[in-house]
Amino acid sequence: MSTFSELIKGEIPVLVDFSAEWCGPCKMMAPILKEVKDKVGDKARIIKVDIDKNPQTAQTFKVQSVPTLALFKQGKIAWRQSGVIPANQLEQILKSYL
Repeated sequence: MSTFSELIKGEIPVLVDFSAEWCGPCKMMAPILKEVKDKVGDKARIIKVDIDKNPQTAQTFKVQSVPTLALFKQGKIAWRQSGVIPANQLEQILKSYL
């Protein structure tokens, strides 16, 4: 299993969903992320990071609200947004970085 920092430094863009168990909007993102993953396949990786279980990671990237989505490309944040994002919009954003 790769560490978080190894994952985000790879060649494949990584969309990170910073979320929490208690967050209602975060639960809404789950089916959206699945739909986007089904469309982009192996061209991008989508991972979920629970800010309560990984406070250090959340702090490192200054995550203040959940859900926060961040797209990493070779270790750098290429795009970031907080809140629920519709699947088609998220897919377009991801595709623009592939």
